[in-house]
Amino acid sequence: MKRILIALSLSALICIPSFAQVYANKDLPLKIAPPKVESYPYMLPIWGKKAVERGFQLPYSAGISTQVLWQESELIIDNLNVGFNNGPMYNLDENIRFESSTAAATALSIRPDIWLFPFLNVYGLFIKAKTSTSINAGLWIPDAENNWTEVAALSTKANFDATGVGFGMTPTIGISRYWLALDMNVVWTDVSALDKPVFTFVFGPRFGKTIKFKKPDSNIAFWAGGFRVKFTSSTTGSILLSEVLPLDGLQEKVDQGFIKVDDAQTQVDAWWSGLTPAEQQNPANAARYSTANRALEAAGSVLTAVDGALSNADTATVQYSLDKNLRNKWNFIVGSQYQLNRHFMLRAEVGFLASRTQVLGGIQYRFGL
Repeated sequence: MKRILIALSLSALICIPSFAQVYANKDLPLKIAPPKVESYPYMLPIWGKKAVERGFQLPYSAGISTQVLWQESELIIDNLNVGFNNGPMYNLDENIRFESSTAAATALSIRPDIWLFPFLNVYGLFIKAKTSTSINAGLWIPDAENNWTEVAALSTKANFDATGVGFGMTPTIGISRYWLALDMNVVWTDVSALDKPVFTFVFGPRFGKTIKFKKPDSNIAFWAGGFRVKFTSSTTGSILLSEVLPLDGLQEKVDQGFIKVDDAQTQVDAWWSGLTPAEQQNPANAARYSTANRALEAAGSVLTAVDGALSNADTATVQYSLDKNLRNKWNFIVGSQYQLNRHFMLRAEVGFLASRTQVLGGIQYRFGL
């Protein structure tokens, strides 16, 4: 039963990793005899004329791209507190055990950008996403022997909409047709059912090589690198109980939970009463008794709150707060970009290893500014 509420909180946890287009847009090798440039036709990038005079082939200074991303990440949940109908909040760290918590998202982004300097690209991000959180968790209580037993289990999935805005920059370094790009961006994502937007910081170093084709201004780039995501760990929110909980049979689960908690409390009290005063003063026994009482009290209080909420299940709400983190902040990425000409580029990237998987595809149009 408890886990059910947890599922609600988790659904809100999803953070949308922001994503920027990183690629080698420059033909970086210096020419032996740099051409003389009478005038550079664009305002940007700053120092663009000097770069061209030295033999660099610069990309068009402005662009806009659209990208589609799918990602799935494993989460770690801590410091979980749950309440019902704006009533008291109960800490369930000792009672709730998460077997698996997975956040997934499918997102569409629009990304305008400019080359501010020949070595620095800056951009904005506008994101619309569908997110989901899948939870497998259990409610556990101790007995007189300090053995913990699962009294209820829940597997659930909740879906939410999200909108994000952010900005980023990509410093680049190139030698011959090899290049290094250090992409970084920040995004504020507003997720339905969350009280505050989620702040996300993404860092993605990539090392790659560009291969030119015989067709003028056409090339293909390949790269490998890393992808690191960090987001605000504290989350609070409120959601309707009926949005994620299967209400059918819920009352029966609550009633069974009461019986199991009462049985466990009877065993704990009987064990404690059977100890001598000296044994009760033993720190190990006292700690064991205190832990069992605390966990059983929390389980009973939440079951009571759920039982009361079920009287108006369709309008009942669940309030929650928790700390969440990605199981692994880093994963490995490989990607490629095909440049049809100086105006149009197609890009694809895959991230894997660790506990996050992601797939990205996009198209970009560039023009002079």
